[in-house]
Amino acid sequence: MKRFLDMVGSLFLLILTFPLLLAAAGLIRWKMGAPILYRQIRPGLNGKPFTLYKLRTMTELSNQHGHVLDDHQRLTALGKLLRKCSLDELPQLVNVLKGEMSLVGPRPLLLEYLPLYTEAQAKRHTVKPGITGWAQVNGRNAISWEEKFEHDIWYVEHASMWVDCRILMLTLVKVVKREGISGEGMTTMQKFKGTRGGEMG
Repeated sequence: MKRFLDMVGSLFLLILTFPLLLAAAGLIRWKMGAPILYRQIRPGLNGKPFTLYKLRTMTELSNQHGHVLDDHQRLTALGKLLRKCSLDELPQLVNVLKGEMSLVGPRPLLLEYLPLYTEAQAKRHTVKPGITGWAQVNGRNAISWEEKFEHDIWYVEHASMWVDCRILMLTLVKVVKREGISGEGMTTMQKFKGTRGGEMG
């Protein structure tokens, strides 16, 4: 049933938001050039890698030594707008159609984080990653990594159609209010470096 709703929901949302995607793609091409899509390998169900799709929000600017600049230096005004409205996440609906993601589930993070998780935190990979999740409607990037993982584990242990519907409704409210997009003093969220002491705090 969850897979059926994922397919129907993602297809409906793709059709509904297609004009926005087209307009955003045109603006990215005009303001930042190619490519329009940002692709990155992320861990999916049981840690299996897949290619995540997002609309590009940053340039590839580097310093005189060839090192890529920090996120806040590469994030464009258009990119900030796309992130504030969560439009950059829309291409992930294709990931949902392909069966790599779900509409609701723990967010797919970086492959480099896999060996850093505690046994409890690693439970987040026992379900498909989602476009939105319990952590996203309870603080998103404005909460600590440990709090985020606690929310992910709660979702894994309490997942149901009712919980998914509740998260989707709360996500709509968060998107409208534009809450939790960035960590305090950060463009997005600082990198996860492992839980201190190897335990959930």
